[in-house]
Amino acid sequence: MLAPMRFICLAVIATLLVLVGGCSGVGYYWQSVSGQLEIWGRERPVTDVIEDPRTDESLRRKLVRVEKIRDFASRELKLPDNASYRSYADLERPFAVWNVFAAPEFSLVPLQWCFPVAGCVAYRGYFDRAVAERFSAGLAAQGNDVYVGGVPAYSTLGYFADPLLNTFIHFPDVEIARLLFHELAHQVAYAPDDTVFNESFAVTVETEGVKRWIVGTGDQAALADFQRRQRARDEFKRIVERCRQRLDALYRSGIAPEAMRARKDAILEQMIEEYHAFRQSASFTGYDRWFAQRPNNAQVASVVIYTQLVPAFQALLDREGGDLGRFYAQVKLLANLPKNERADALRKVALQAQARAPR
Repeated sequence: MLAPMRFICLAVIATLLVLVGGCSGVGYYWQSVSGQLEIWGRERPVTDVIEDPRTDESLRRKLVRVEKIRDFASRELKLPDNASYRSYADLERPFAVWNVFAAPEFSLVPLQWCFPVAGCVAYRGYFDRAVAERFSAGLAAQGNDVYVGGVPAYSTLGYFADPLLNTFIHFPDVEIARLLFHELAHQVAYAPDDTVFNESFAVTVETEGVKRWIVGTGDQAALADFQRRQRARDEFKRIVERCRQRLDALYRSGIAPEAMRARKDAILEQMIEEYHAFRQSASFTGYDRWFAQRPNNAQVASVVIYTQLVPAFQALLDREGGDLGRFYAQVKLLANLPKNERADALRKVALQAQARAPR
């Protein structure tokens, strides 16, 4: 049953959002509120699910293991020790939300949407895939490149307790650990209007956290699997980054639209070919779904959002001697700076790290 106080809080927030957003935002905000209410209505404490004799045995065993991962997150990674990921909900669908990304035909700068609580973000989330697809189609009709990506989990930034979901509970343990550490990181520090900062910070925490978790388990097979997946992630990012650089140079060239369009198609095709070559050499199919629809500017931008500042954050963590508490404190300070100052400060950290690196 939905906790009355939580319902009241959400109702107040929804009312304020509608008042601030105006009539044009009523439909979007209502789907956000109703989607969150549905999740809460399906939640059960993890301990209750584990003890329920009707629970499938494989789910029971997985939840027991995930409880340990959740405890590790707070005990060893200094991530929030709260009610998040202490409950479980089966949504009976493959994703929690579907995010819509969009970018102009000849630009890698994603469109942004602004909200009173989260600030401006480079995507728009929907609990219903059909609604997301309709919104995406409208953006495409305006000449934008669009991408609709299913998301297994999202963060309410600590305003509410986020549950474990069926959308990711079947993942390998290492991927669940990655996801939980990422989403909990959003509760540590969040800079409104700066998606790249927020996501890059969370990716840094998830990567460092998974490394430490695996070392703590002593599971050599899990370590090997993580390293294999991490190499694939890194290669995927390099492939997309090379494409991004080629597209960025093209869009700055000022050539005629017809020629630019043809060259754009060739660059995107080159990225696809590079992935297929990697896929065959590494026997890794983890990004096949991403390439299932022909990639475009919106897809390329969606990857950059999550990775662009990771090297700078990693350099900051190294500067703090790997101490996550000190690292988080510095990130919170950065999050409170104006966006330009924040970017300059991270750039300086990255340059200092490069200067110290052995040549």
